[in-house]
Amino acid sequence: MDSQNTYNYTVVRQFAVMTVVWGVIGMTVGVLIASQLIWPALNFDTAWLSYGRLRPLHTNAVIFAFGGSALFATSYYVVQRTCQVRLFSDKLAAFTFWGWMLVIVLAVVTLPLGMTSSKEYAELEWPIDILLAVVWVSYAVVFFGTIMKRKVQHIYVANWFFGAFILTVAVLHIVNSAVIPVSLTKSYSFYPGAIDAMVQWWYGHNAVGFFLTAGFLGIMYYFIPKQVGKPIYSYRLSVVHFWALISTYMWAGSHHLHYTALPDWVQSVGMVFSLVLLAPSWGGMINGMMTLSGAWHKLRTDPILKFLIVSLSFYGMSTFEGPMMAIKTVNALSHYTDWTVGHVHSGALGWVALVTIGAMYFLIPKVFDREQMYSIKLIDTHFWISTIGIVLYISSMWIAGVMQGLMWRAVNADGTLTYSFVESLEATYPYYIVRLLGGLLFLTGMLIMSYNVWKTINGSKPATSEGSA
Repeated sequence: MDSQNTYNYTVVRQFAVMTVVWGVIGMTVGVLIASQLIWPALNFDTAWLSYGRLRPLHTNAVIFAFGGSALFATSYYVVQRTCQVRLFSDKLAAFTFWGWMLVIVLAVVTLPLGMTSSKEYAELEWPIDILLAVVWVSYAVVFFGTIMKRKVQHIYVANWFFGAFILTVAVLHIVNSAVIPVSLTKSYSFYPGAIDAMVQWWYGHNAVGFFLTAGFLGIMYYFIPKQVGKPIYSYRLSVVHFWALISTYMWAGSHHLHYTALPDWVQSVGMVFSLVLLAPSWGGMINGMMTLSGAWHKLRTDPILKFLIVSLSFYGMSTFEGPMMAIKTVNALSHYTDWTVGHVHSGALGWVALVTIGAMYFLIPKVFDREQMYSIKLIDTHFWISTIGIVLYISSMWIAGVMQGLMWRAVNADGTLTYSFVESLEATYPYYIVRLLGGLLFLTGMLIMSYNVWKTINGSKPATSEGSA
């Protein structure tokens, strides 16, 4: 392949390395705030180290810095390989990298300082939101521009998922971030009261549905078949999965607002669509799993495949649990408890992080021109430490959450509450310790990965291109 048609691996390398860096940083902050729930003195009486300020920093770092960098890296890699053309614009691709890093650094500075719009997953103030929108639109131009100049007629299904995630996140971010600025660091939402809450959770759940689901399904549909060495089990199912998922997810967000000021019918719509979502979600999980038909033996010896396949198991579990928690009667028990925290992390650690890690272990040797990762044994060690950490984390939060829900709703014969809130907090304490242990194990796995990646990169000179997809 001549130099004009070589792939742009520079931006892929940059995002891949920063995926690992931000993963370590974001999860370190997570371990710190988990520790603060056990030992409150760990905020050191310092406002910018308080739980309320570090918690949004943690969510932004793991979702947008770690997860976002992974999505940029993999989508840029996959769209070039499957379209067999270089990225639409090298300069614009470079801008998306430096622009995205600037957004993250500004988040790291402003959130601990208390500059926040107080919206879940959308805490950044309006000047940073504008920069984010510009970077994201540039990302869309690079991605869809590459699709437009493709050399193959067919658009592979992974690109459909990446494309849907890019377009939808742009709409979600721009609509939800509509504000009235009152200063450079402070603004108020454009929307009033309950409408603001509804718009926020339309955004919030679809940030999960498109950023953390559709985007990472794009990763799954490329990297699992590549690692197995077989095509996806059913291409027809992958297309049905795509259209069913993206047409259903949009309407589920109001399940976050059960038993609030939101109209009952809006809550019910969210519940019904959440239940419908079970079908396309499991369709995608089954499609990925069945790709291993006749090749299950590879799981014994291939730790990268372990990451990718076990991530699908957690995806299946989380997308069963989510619709169940959206049922109003179940939600009456689970709402505001640590069960929700367990659910979020079974998806975030079990699905998003594991599929990301597997994809990075596949991709990094390719774009740095190495035969394989520095140590396969370290990958295997990383897998087991991470998996044990996730199980400890989510099982402790499930038990704690159900216990909290039951304690909060328990009443005496005279109608008074059986337990005070402080009693439920005391009962939760041991589970917070187990959760911290799980988080520490997962962070340890990320540190092992960073060492493995560093040793791999320090091998020989980087690649500029490879032949076919």
